[in-house]
Amino acid sequence: MGPSFNEQFDQHGAWRRAFALQLKHLSEWMSSHALMDSAIEEKLRRLENQVRSDKVMVAFVAEFSRGKSELINAIFFADYGRRIMPASAGRTTMCPTELGYDPEFPNSLRLLPIDTRRHPQGLAEWRLKSDQWTEVALNVGDADQLAKAIEKVSEVRRVTLDDARELGFWHDEQPHDNPVPDANGLVEVPAWRHALINIPHPLLRQGLVIMDTPGLNAVGAEPELTINLIPQAHAVVFILGADTGVTRSDLEIWRQHVEPAVGHADARMVVLNKIDTLWDTLNSPTQVQEQLDRQRLTSAEMLGVSRDQVLLVSAQKGLVSKINCDDVLLESSGLPALEDALAQGVMGKRQGILRSAVATGVAALRSEAGRTINIRRRDLDDQMLELRSLRGKNASVIESMRVRIEQEQREFDASAAKIQAVRSVHLKLLRDIFHDLGARSLKAEMTTLVDALQQKGLKLGVRKIYVETFERLRAIVDKAQASATEIHAMLGGTFRQLNADFGFSLQVPATPQLEGFVAEIQQIEDRHLQYIGMGNTLRLAQQEFVHRLVRALGMRLRTVFESAANDLELWSKSATAQLDAQLRERKRSFARRIEAVDRIQHAASGLVERITEIEQSEQELLQLESRLHEMTDHLASLPIGGNASQSGPALSA
Repeated sequence: MGPSFNEQFDQHGAWRRAFALQLKHLSEWMSSHALMDSAIEEKLRRLENQVRSDKVMVAFVAEFSRGKSELINAIFFADYGRRIMPASAGRTTMCPTELGYDPEFPNSLRLLPIDTRRHPQGLAEWRLKSDQWTEVALNVGDADQLAKAIEKVSEVRRVTLDDARELGFWHDEQPHDNPVPDANGLVEVPAWRHALINIPHPLLRQGLVIMDTPGLNAVGAEPELTINLIPQAHAVVFILGADTGVTRSDLEIWRQHVEPAVGHADARMVVLNKIDTLWDTLNSPTQVQEQLDRQRLTSAEMLGVSRDQVLLVSAQKGLVSKINCDDVLLESSGLPALEDALAQGVMGKRQGILRSAVATGVAALRSEAGRTINIRRRDLDDQMLELRSLRGKNASVIESMRVRIEQEQREFDASAAKIQAVRSVHLKLLRDIFHDLGARSLKAEMTTLVDALQQKGLKLGVRKIYVETFERLRAIVDKAQASATEIHAMLGGTFRQLNADFGFSLQVPATPQLEGFVAEIQQIEDRHLQYIGMGNTLRLAQQEFVHRLVRALGMRLRTVFESAANDLELWSKSATAQLDAQLRERKRSFARRIEAVDRIQHAASGLVERITEIEQSEQELLQLESRLHEMTDHLASLPIGGNASQSGPALSA
């Protein structure tokens, strides 16, 4: 068995810190040797942000009383020596709760009042309104205070049926899902809509985000949770009771919120929790294991997953064994097997994605910087040939060369107008793309769908409008791809001409491929179509629910469009920065050539001195290139998920 999830995540954090440090050294070194341009600077910034802000979200989803919070305690908080998340009998976590760490905020529990459901704003919008949240300070050094404060996520309110209806917890059309009124006709609802726990737990500091969700009724009332937050998780851990197996409400949560939420089936894990309830002294260990194996197989068949994806766990015994350092009980609890599955599944895949992104980013950095070095080398070669041809020549020949260089410089300067014209066309095409991918364009394309959803009554024809809307959205991204291809062809022709006229080595970067964004839009459509078709027809008749659904959809699509636009902008910067770099180097070359001829005209030793200087400059360029390769090789070879401290000393600038 490999390192546990906690251990592997710890190693992952060490790698991120080491990578950020090496990237900083590389950036400083490139700046000090004039190898930095706007495109390289942007690539460095994006690569640093991607690694520094990399988040790994694990969502724990289940019906009430399946042991989600206890499982979170056992995996992440056993070091406190007690329960941190409330995990008593009955309903505990009443509102969706996110655990993470952001140094911009104090150690705190922030709670969004349930009454915000009376307004159409989604969770993402409420996050920006800090004054609307109730904040409770957390003392992370005091386990008792921490646990007592976090108990607030269990708080409830008793409200009238009208209030429950308005808040989304009472549906006349679905009486079997409604809470039971008390003697006064009041029903129990969560006191809070959402909770954010911000503490510097070692794993949370390194980018882990834990999502603890409430049961079916609470999850279904929050479309943003179902359609945005859970699908964005890198893994969903679905918890069942080993004694009950898959109940009707379990199956409903699975089908509506888990099964379609994650793109890859192996990113979903099923935990049969509370296996200790079957540790019966009247049955032999063999008989107990046979019962568990049957329950495991039956659960796998009902949920449509492989048997290996169903893990047998006792969160309670796992927590106790960790606190008491009982290795035998820990092994019996099954917790190490779950941690191993999380480490290999979640962290393994996340590290694979990062490894690919790092390799691509580092290769692009080296290519861009290497091109600048090659430009300088070619200019030095041209100057060397030019100067050697002057050996033994008289003053008139030298003066003739100066005239020729000045003529070349004038011709080069005259080409600026043509280059500027190409840039104008390039920027116009790019502006058109950004307009199509902008928020105003997206809002216009969604108008028909929004109007259809906001009509009163049942939305029987909304599926067709969904399909038509998403066809148009995918067409916008396809059009952006076609426009980028057009820009690539135009720049390619211009660059070939400049290469022929001035000996440049311009090369248009490969056009960004936007298929991934088209696929993401397709996934959003599939998720919505499945969501509105699975028992949510009646929810769509509720105006406040529809408002939240529309806002959640708009924000999700806006993120996709902005990401596509950002990729196109970086690609455009790479092309124009390359042109700027070669134009800048050529202007410097003209100045150096004229200066060299002037020195030769005024001193007999000037020619020899200049040739010696160029030879020294060529040696410096070789050292510069070697250092570039050394630093980028080291950056790319830092072991992701391994012990970053063993990767060698930091490379200084």
